[in-house]
Amino acid sequence: MNTEKTMTAASMPNRGDSHVIDVRDVYFRYAHGSNQVLNNISLTVDAGEMLCLLGPSGGGKTTLVDTIMGVQVPQSGTVSVFGEQAPYRNARRRVGFMPQETALYEDISAQDNLRFFGELFGMHGSALRARMDELFALTDLRNDRGKLVADYSGGMKRRLSLAVALVQRPDLLVLDEPTVGLDPEQRLFIWRHLRELSDRGVAILMTTHVMDEAQRCERIAMIRRGGVIADGSAEEICRRTHAADLEEAFLTLERHRGEAAQQKEERHA
Repeated sequence: MNTEKTMTAASMPNRGDSHVIDVRDVYFRYAHGSNQVLNNISLTVDAGEMLCLLGPSGGGKTTLVDTIMGVQVPQSGTVSVFGEQAPYRNARRRVGFMPQETALYEDISAQDNLRFFGELFGMHGSALRARMDELFALTDLRNDRGKLVADYSGGMKRRLSLAVALVQRPDLLVLDEPTVGLDPEQRLFIWRHLRELSDRGVAILMTTHVMDEAQRCERIAMIRRGGVIADGSAEEICRRTHAADLEEAFLTLERHRGEAAQQKEERHA
């Protein structure tokens, strides 16, 4: 955890829950798939913590996020958010979600999209208008808020999706590849805001396949072939693997994983 955080444990927004996210021994496999997608994954995220799921495409990151959000139901294991299991009748109002695929209404304007999602969370009138102004400023979309989303670029849609995820001031923010399509200046700005949210006690779970982005998170869970192969800070993971950087650490862990699997096969041959 960031030692510079000023909130006390009593003021953290998990309101007494042991973990904001609690994933225990989750196994998931698609009905028509030949491989396990999630293989007995366990992890937790606490208030004020920023956890990055790092791994290659197809490694299981998005499936794990969908399972946490209740989009997928695991064949075994449990997932809870603020102490509640899906479909999160109470906890859902405290969660902001930015999926990998854009979930916006393209035939209406950006401001109508943001207004619609704000009203879903019970926001109205001047409070909602003020929040919309704040978020359009944050995402640098003030001059384009009246445009149809269909006329937005990919990067603009990603920024609007982030605004939607933040509209109700969530206690938990779940972001699947949030910086895809953003230029370096926009990424830096978004990262600065995410750090501010974390310092205020918001729990953040995000995915990426970019090593240097993962290093911005205080904690990393490396995901490979549906399993967690390492969990800790970038420094801790590199130290345990005697690696110079996260990329070397990942390759080292993958090599050890392959050697262990081969030895297991030889023992059973």
